[in-house]
Amino acid sequence: MPKPQISAIICTYNRSSYLGAAIDSLLCQDFEDFEVLVIDNASSDDTKEVVNQRLGNRRLRYVWEPVVGLSVARNRGAQMAEAEILAYLDDDAVASKNWLGCLYRAFQIYQNVVVAGGKVTLLWPDNLTSPKWLSAGLAENLGAYDLGEKMIYIEQPSLTPRGLNYAIRRSFWQEIGGFDVNLGRVGKNLLSNEELQVTEMALKLAKQVAYLPDAVVGHNVAPERIRRSWFLRRGWWQGISECYREQLAGEAGLGQFGRGGERFVRGLYKSLKYFQDPALCFDNLVYCYGQVGYLSAVVGGFLLGGQKNRQVKQE
Repeated sequence: MPKPQISAIICTYNRSSYLGAAIDSLLCQDFEDFEVLVIDNASSDDTKEVVNQRLGNRRLRYVWEPVVGLSVARNRGAQMAEAEILAYLDDDAVASKNWLGCLYRAFQIYQNVVVAGGKVTLLWPDNLTSPKWLSAGLAENLGAYDLGEKMIYIEQPSLTPRGLNYAIRRSFWQEIGGFDVNLGRVGKNLLSNEELQVTEMALKLAKQVAYLPDAVVGHNVAPERIRRSWFLRRGWWQGISECYREQLAGEAGLGQFGRGGERFVRGLYKSLKYFQDPALCFDNLVYCYGQVGYLSAVVGGFLLGGQKNRQVKQE
């Protein structure tokens, strides 16, 4: 059989309750020539059974990856995929019917685009709505991503497409050596910034990263994430992720203390300034707490003699 034009990849870790809907949303795409790979990242729930129920579809393949880590799983998916275009969908997300078609056409039309992703809407659980203390900025931590109704090229790495709705050319993935396994979630920790790092590499190499408004994905909001404690934890890990990204980019040094300290003071000041606004107050408090995580990683980097001696501990 000829190679598919695009490979859809779901990396999953113990989310069998959402996984079936994610797979089904891919198998019913209105695009013709594609495959679907599920990379089981050492799940201990009934993930394999959920996949087995659908293996009658010739497009679907199951791959076991014993080394836990999102970047590890993404790299394994790329290695096993057959197409030049690799499209990643989170295991708790649902793709619109034209998702693969939108991504594929964009890569065909815009030859200098090496990374692309689309709009992400939030799917709230029954009887739950966005709390008053949740700002639009913090909602992005739940996956929300909307840069408007027109295609745009990303020039600021902080605006890079979300990993839950993300596509990359295999040739570029190979050129940069894959996703850095020092970044990205490992088990239950919330490390991130691997997509941001890829965008930085693309821009440095004069490549383009695109936002595609019609490539829409819905992202389920897990009830356990609608808690202030989850956002504080997410902010802490975001700070750690930023520190590690700087280390990997050769930007570590004493200047990190100044940057982290200045951001901490700014976040604390704004959280007090907007004390009467629950959303803005909490948004800045999370930002402030994230700088504590950042500074703790900076100190750890100095004590351990740099990132080569760092070991990320799973919670």
